[in-house]
Amino acid sequence: MKKNEGSIDRALRVLVGLGLLAYAVFGGWVWGYLGIVPLFTGLVGSCPLYSILGISTCGKCTESSDAACACSRK
Repeated sequence: MKKNEGSIDRALRVLVGLGLLAYAVFGGWVWGYLGIVPLFTGLVGSCPLYSILGISTCGKCTESSDAACACSRK
């Protein structure tokens, strides 16, 4: 998968994902298990919805004049 998330975006996704999962595990709302989605996308660095919409928060991708993201070349 092509990386399309910047470091801040990834960190926020991981924190939100962990927070939602912790809430669900410790007696909170069962829908908190949806925290798996932002946790996974944050760890992987790629968001399928961003790909569909053509969005990228990766600084190297937005500054690049190429159609391909510079992050995917790592």
